[in-house]
Amino acid sequence: MVHGSCLCGQVEFDLDEAQAVGGFHCHCADCRRITGSGKASMAIMPQSGVTIKGDVKRYDSTGTEGMHLHRAFCPNCGSQLFTFVDEMPDVIYVKAGTMDRSDWINFTANFWGQSACSWLPVDGSITTFEKNPSA
Repeated sequence: MVHGSCLCGQVEFDLDEAQAVGGFHCHCADCRRITGSGKASMAIMPQSGVTIKGDVKRYDSTGTEGMHLHRAFCPNCGSQLFTFVDEMPDVIYVKAGTMDRSDWINFTANFWGQSACSWLPVDGSITTFEKNPSA
């Protein structure tokens, strides 16, 4: 099990890393803006593999390609924790930086490589998709 939390500790979670579907880096404009960084690094998990303790606040939006996203963050400190997608109801995207340890994540892809920042280019050792990969 892997434990994680927001900066202030008001929201915590435990996840079973053995259930992870994968990991990716997203370089889309929305992920860059919401993280205040050059990308968002996330583990893809089944919702049944993650237990959340504490209440989160959500920011709902429609992604560039029409998906309905719900970004969950701590209402106290503002730490970004999870992303939920209506079109993938059984999946939760967990922000890697919120985990106490994330060395187990197998990052296999870069999404939105076409919009990666010049100062934080895509990881050339893994697959890069220009936008979101096809389902």
